Amino acid sequence: MNEDLHKMLDQKVKQYNRIEFIDKDPICIPHLYTQQQDIEIAAFFAAIFAWGNRTTIINKSKELLQRMDHAPYTFCTQHQEKDLKKLLGFVHRTFNDNDLLYCIEFFKKHYSHHASLETAFFETKQEKNQLHSIEEALIHFQSNFFSLEDAPARTKKHIASPLSGSTCKRLNMFLRWMVRKDKQGVDFGIWKNISPASLIMPIDVHVARVSRALGMVHRTQTDWQTALELTNYCRTLDPKDPVKYDFALFSLGVIEKFN
Repeated sequence: MNEDLHKMLDQKVKQYNRIEFIDKDPICIPHLYTQQQDIEIAAFFAAIFAWGNRTTIINKSKELLQRMDHAPYTFCTQHQEKDLKKLLGFVHRTFNDNDLLYCIEFFKKHYSHHASLETAFFETKQEKNQLHSIEEALIHFQSNFFSLEDAPARTKKHIASPLSGSTCKRLNMFLRWMVRKDKQGVDFGIWKNISPASLIMPIDVHVARVSRALGMVHRTQTDWQTALELTNYCRTLDPKDPVKYDFALFSLGVIEKFN
């Protein structure tokens, strides 16, 4: 382990894992809510929209929530057919209203049987000290999400799975938000059936570039195995909370333009 690198990354975590920085990050969207189900749904969409310019991601997330009358859980579970007209015409990059309507249909069915979206990933509570496999959870979630009869094929590109080799960056980020909890109040930590130790680093082009420049990753392509390689390195720095280094690596790449 490179102690100088460890010290630098810990300093960057302290610098950026702060509530003052969330207004420019998509995580500000679920922070608009206090009810768990509202947080889950708002976080899900903010995470799924999270590619491209962060200001655009935040603005499109707020537009969607406005169309849902700023009550995503109530809208998803209690809407009438006529209410869905409010969603028509919504587009964010390649995500359109067909994708959105299917997501709403899934949420309505899921929440009719479950109190939390957590069970869409993790159906059973693990024994004490036994960690969930995030890889298995992501595979299960994609299968579960597209289990409805009218699941459109085009929507599948928005819900990644390790089976395709994807880094699953957006879903791993969503899981970070839901599972991690510390005294800084950025991540929510409202899901209790999984340990932060088992989370996988959200890795995008910025995190991949910085982690390679720092010698944390040697794999040349950016895929699921790269996410595992980076996570395993971060576990040498903090075995109990490896994904806290997402704050450092992402901010080094996006805010500080580290090369």
